[in-house]
Amino acid sequence: MLLTDLPLNVKILFVYQIHMLRMKARDFKKFKNDHKLQTFYMPFSFFDDTLISKILEPLHPHVEEHQPKNIKHLSHTFSREKQHLDVFNTFYCQLTYFSTHTLTHTHAHTYNICEYLLQLLYEEWANYSVFYKYQPIGLVRKYFGEKIGLYFAWLGLYTQMLIPASLVGVIVFLYGCATVDDNIPSMEICHPRNNITMCPLCDRVCSYWKLSTACGTARASHLFDNPATVFFSIFMALWAAMFMEHWKRRQMRLNYEWDLTGFEDEEDHPRAEYEFKVMQKSLRKRQKSQDKVNTIEKLTFQDRLPAYMTNIVMMLLMIGVTFAIVFGVILYRISTKAALHMSSSLITRNHVQLTVKTTAAIINLVVILILDEVYGAVARWLTVLEAPKTDKSFEERLIFKTFILKFVNAFSPIIYIAFFRGRLVGRPGSYLYVFDSYRMEECAHGGCLMELCIQLSITMLGKQLIQNNLFEIGIPKLKKLIRYIRSKQGAFQEEERQKKLTRYETDHFLEPFGGLTPEYMEMIIQFGFVTLFVASFPLAPLFALLNNIIEIRLDAKKFVTELRRPVAARAKDIGIWYNILRGVAKVAVIINAFVISFTSDFIPRMVYQYMYSPDGSMHGFVNHTLSYFNVSHFQDGKEPMDPSHFGYPVVICRYKDYREPPWSNTPYELSKEFWAVLAVRLAFVIVFQNVVMLMNDIVDWLIPDIPKDISLQIHKEKILLVELFMKEEQGKSYIIDSSTSADGKENCSKHNNNSKVAPPRAQMVMSHSSRHPNRFILLR
Repeated sequence: MLLTDLPLNVKILFVYQIHMLRMKARDFKKFKNDHKLQTFYMPFSFFDDTLISKILEPLHPHVEEHQPKNIKHLSHTFSREKQHLDVFNTFYCQLTYFSTHTLTHTHAHTYNICEYLLQLLYEEWANYSVFYKYQPIGLVRKYFGEKIGLYFAWLGLYTQMLIPASLVGVIVFLYGCATVDDNIPSMEICHPRNNITMCPLCDRVCSYWKLSTACGTARASHLFDNPATVFFSIFMALWAAMFMEHWKRRQMRLNYEWDLTGFEDEEDHPRAEYEFKVMQKSLRKRQKSQDKVNTIEKLTFQDRLPAYMTNIVMMLLMIGVTFAIVFGVILYRISTKAALHMSSSLITRNHVQLTVKTTAAIINLVVILILDEVYGAVARWLTVLEAPKTDKSFEERLIFKTFILKFVNAFSPIIYIAFFRGRLVGRPGSYLYVFDSYRMEECAHGGCLMELCIQLSITMLGKQLIQNNLFEIGIPKLKKLIRYIRSKQGAFQEEERQKKLTRYETDHFLEPFGGLTPEYMEMIIQFGFVTLFVASFPLAPLFALLNNIIEIRLDAKKFVTELRRPVAARAKDIGIWYNILRGVAKVAVIINAFVISFTSDFIPRMVYQYMYSPDGSMHGFVNHTLSYFNVSHFQDGKEPMDPSHFGYPVVICRYKDYREPPWSNTPYELSKEFWAVLAVRLAFVIVFQNVVMLMNDIVDWLIPDIPKDISLQIHKEKILLVELFMKEEQGKSYIIDSSTSADGKENCSKHNNNSKVAPPRAQMVMSHSSRHPNRFILLR
């Protein structure tokens, strides 16, 4: 199709688009040369643009634009409020999707373009060898649409932001490794002359033990429980805020480049299930009232009340199932620990804690993976039961239910270890029992932080390697294999049939696109692992970074080779996921405050050093945290069966708690040190939370949501559009006035029998164009 064959309004659109693109290029050059706006380029003032481009050239994919010479691709619409006028892009997309006999050659040429784009995406995006390069987001958007393009842009930015978080986390971990030999509490525990006898960890089968046997656990705990973890928690809270702000700026830039700044979501049509239920409701009313009057029906709150009640009951039931499984794993740990202590093998008895912790974490991982699939199906069934009116409402409700169930499923075991284990135990002689036979678990002397770290690492790595990677690769291939096995044709017949099919017919046998909800969900859960308990596991950002480097190329390969090409959808943001991210980031501040305050020994160490230490050092901290117990006060049947394996009778044993000694006036009551530590812990939580929240607000206030250059360009475009439309209205009024005056002159000439003929209308417009050159350009 030639430009001369197009109608006048399309020509006007085409010429205006060229004029707009020229104006944008000229305005951007003026912007860079304007001395008042040089502050925006200050970070790059020390480097030459050529030098920077040469340095970053290996990181950019080779995705040069491939467009035929007879097609002018317009990346900016005529008016963002009138997107239907973008006839060129619409026509281009129609040629991509539809085949007609009248456009055979054009369709073949367009199809070759799509083949070229797909091949380019496979080589420069869906390839593990280019993991170090930036993603060709523009090409992804061009082939898959804005909605999928925004997802990969968000995933790429999230992965880039994990790089500084990973570096700081590694530095914090190395700091713990470097200072482990200088940690006074660990040195006191590991000292060979340490002769502190500890109370049994379980009833009957467990005996007394020496504190020096916990040397390995104490040293390992220092790797994650050191003063640097407090700094890292504050850093990660600010990192999350900066990530949110950076994404808002990146999103706004993409909106401007993709012409989405004025885009508004189209009104969704009612879903078929909703209309079916409305029709059933209207039929029931007609049968009852025998009235043929047609009224517009809709589902009210009373109609949905049974579905809402079912949702509440089922959600509570699923959460109860999760808690029940966590409780079952607790019973497994208690019973297995008692059984291993009765083993005749010395090696088994010495590694009871590590064995029980590791196997329990693996069991939790397997249960989490199974329940994730079950909860996904339950959430979809509950959402269908509600019968939302539109697809957008259906998707938001499904996301909310799925997130709640999967979040509780993934973090329930971790929350139990962090905040409940070791606190509902009691004391020697008055322990707390479950079912009158199982004694609640205790933390090791170094606290439960090491076990929390083990649980976090196994769950996070297991979910990423098994669920996020192996399932994403294996399930589509397995389904494809099953379809081939079910086929009754032989291998040769199948190969011949594939040769006869066209490309889009072959792609129909691929796995259908199921939406972006699973992709976002796994990244949001990972974001929770990175931010919620980072105080106990500073290597979480590093593991997330390594996973995401593979995840980006894995998802890209899945979209290019394993899934059918989805229908392109426009979107200006990531929707409800941004609100979920902000909620997780705010909850992370509170959880990290409680982890530092109640799970780690940071507060007890600080209280001892500044309130109870005689010389202001940590010498004597271990003895300060241990209370005394007289072994004659054991309950009947709960004392150890072999109390004399040390070769001497034990009269006093020690246990970790702040309680009065048995010879005081109030034996075994909570001591003053306990209340002092508790007060400081609560004060730390309040101060930490408010300070970090204030810092997040300051970061939010300092960083503008819209980049400076983009805001200036949008402002200039609006001014240009106003001027253009003003000139257009002036031109219309001039044409009307000219035609009126011409008609008047013609009547006068006829009345005066004058043979002079008025100039044609086109000539008048041309003559007017000499005084209004812009108007001439538009009408030409």
